[in-house]
Amino acid sequence: MTTAVNVSANKKAWASVILEPAKEFPHTPLPTISGKMPQGLRGTLYRNGPGRLERGGVRMGHWFDGDGAILAVDFNNSGANAVYRYVQTSGYQEESTANKLIYANYGMVAPGSLWDKIFKDVKNAANTSVLALPDKLLALWEGGKPHALNLKTLDTYGEDDLGGLSDSLPYSAHYKRAADTGEIYNFGMTPGLNSTLHIYKSTASGRIVQKAAHNIDGVPLVHDFVLAGQYLVFFIPPVRLNFLGAITASKCFSDALEWLPSKGTQIIVIDRQTLKIVSRGEAEPWYQWHFSNGYVDAEGAIIVDIARYDDFQTNQYLKEVATGETHTPAKSHLSRVSLNPQTGKVNKIEKILDCQCEFPNVPPEYVGKDSRYTYLSTFRPGTDISTEILNAIARYDHHTGALTIADVGENRYPSEPIYVKDLENTSQTWVITVVYDGKSNASEVWIYDASRLNEEPVCKLELPGAIPHSFHGTWKE
Repeated sequence: MTTAVNVSANKKAWASVILEPAKEFPHTPLPTISGKMPQGLRGTLYRNGPGRLERGGVRMGHWFDGDGAILAVDFNNSGANAVYRYVQTSGYQEESTANKLIYANYGMVAPGSLWDKIFKDVKNAANTSVLALPDKLLALWEGGKPHALNLKTLDTYGEDDLGGLSDSLPYSAHYKRAADTGEIYNFGMTPGLNSTLHIYKSTASGRIVQKAAHNIDGVPLVHDFVLAGQYLVFFIPPVRLNFLGAITASKCFSDALEWLPSKGTQIIVIDRQTLKIVSRGEAEPWYQWHFSNGYVDAEGAIIVDIARYDDFQTNQYLKEVATGETHTPAKSHLSRVSLNPQTGKVNKIEKILDCQCEFPNVPPEYVGKDSRYTYLSTFRPGTDISTEILNAIARYDHHTGALTIADVGENRYPSEPIYVKDLENTSQTWVITVVYDGKSNASEVWIYDASRLNEEPVCKLELPGAIPHSFHGTWKE
């Protein structure tokens, strides 16, 4: 449901950039605040997230509803420059012209008559992730098609079917690019009494060359999947849509989702070459938004690392983020699951890191393979996780169990860490994050030595405007 703006004087430092719509800026050279930009850091950082959560004085109902805005930071021989622009979806343009909210979304029913509420299309927010292809950038949102943008200017070309998406097929925000072949895998869910899980295999250019469809019980919330060796693995959490509430528009999609732990976590293992199901299994109930990585070990077991929640309170917490004030605790940890690919049976589940873990990722060359390191977002020690948002990044060493935290300081909020290789020295790697300073209402780009996250950044760059907290990003050389 939409709600009127209600800003508390006691809001935390992270809230200001959420409560005001972000302002675009053109290509702008970035001044150096401290340090020096690495000579071998050449390429472009892209980040996507909700830039606008209000229209016409009315707030959107969930953080996931915000209009997508892309930040591109280009590192070149003459320095660094950045551009920030909204994705010009048809829904964004229509609501901008009308200066009011028109469409339903994850956390909102459409305003207006009952007819509008039931039959109005959902707006493609294009706000979750980005996929950099050789000739275009895709802004991704899991409920519809990707939007194609110009890699340099961020001009929006429009929806893209990648040569294989019909009108009804969505393309998720969480693709996986195989390190060994460059192939891109993704999925989409179409709801129904029995939903359909669509699997896509694409060339490195993004063109879909193979598809498959598999039945799923009810309407679950499937946000991510994992590539592990020769397999694609889906963990289907015990969250199901209350169909009656959704189709009568008495509840928005988010509020119609129910936590049903008796269903357990359903496991689907798919052969990545044939896209056929190898096995289905079941495990204890949990929820995850994101996977870190997966691989096949020496004994042939699939190993999957996830940012695990014990229940679905995380959805309520993320709903509250859109209001600028949170109070629901949603604790996660890094969990490792070992399972038999031929039976789908779980061998073992273990907690490998007992601290808040979100946006976990591994170096791109280790996607689908055993990676020593996992990079992730977390909280500074002593943070009240019910009232704050993620305020630190870290590296976890699976060999030693060491967690190295980059503490960016009080009232600062770094984005998901992006791992980058140096072009001149292949043994040198960097981690890039966009840091929002809640006290000065400003954003900066920080570059860390990937092996020294507990030391000062090697370089800090000043952005010309405040960038709202984003979801996912990528790097393109």
